[in-house]
Amino acid sequence: MRGEPADLDEEQLVRRVARGDRRAFEELYRRTSPWLTVRLRRRCSDDQVVAEVLQETYLAVWRAADAFAGAAVGGSAVGWLWSIAARRLVDAFRRRAHHAQPPAALSEQSVRAAEDEVLDVVVGDEVGDALRLLAPELRQVLQAMVLDGLSVRETSVLLGVPEGTVKTRARRARIAMREALS
Repeated sequence: MRGEPADLDEEQLVRRVARGDRRAFEELYRRTSPWLTVRLRRRCSDDQVVAEVLQETYLAVWRAADAFAGAAVGGSAVGWLWSIAARRLVDAFRRRAHHAQPPAALSEQSVRAAEDEVLDVVVGDEVGDALRLLAPELRQVLQAMVLDGLSVRETSVLLGVPEGTVKTRARRARIAMREALS
C-alpha cells in the first residue's frame, strides 16, 4: 500500500497500523476519535470513563491491528473499532459496578445523538416512525443489541438492568415494531 496516511481509507490505515506505522495510527485516531467519543458519551455521561475507554480502545487497536479481518468477513474498520470500544465500555461499567453504580446514560431530553439524526435520514419513514414510537427503554435495548451488536449480557451491563429485563424489553420492542409495521 503506497501513499500518505491521509489518502488511505480506514481499513488500509488499520493494516498499516498492524505493521507498526505510527503515522497511520495517528491518522486513524484523528479521523475516528471525535466520532467514537460522541458515541461513547451517548452511552455514558461520565467524561472520565469515556476518556479511559477511548484510551483503552486505541491501545487495543495498536496492539491487535493484525487481528482485524476487515472486508474479508464483511466487516469494516470503523465497525471493528466500535466493537472494541463498546466492549471496553462494558468492561469499565463492570469494574465500576464493584465500587458504585454505573454512570447513568444521558437522558432522553438531552441533545439528540448523531446516530438518531442519521437514523431519521437513513431509515425509511415507516421504520423510522415505528422506532420513534417505541418507549425509550425499548429503543435503548434495540440500539444496543441491533445497531451496536452487543450481547444480552453486555447490554445488561451497559444499561444497568438485569439480563432478564433486557430479554423482555427486546421481545417487547420486536413485537411493537412488528405491529407498527404491519
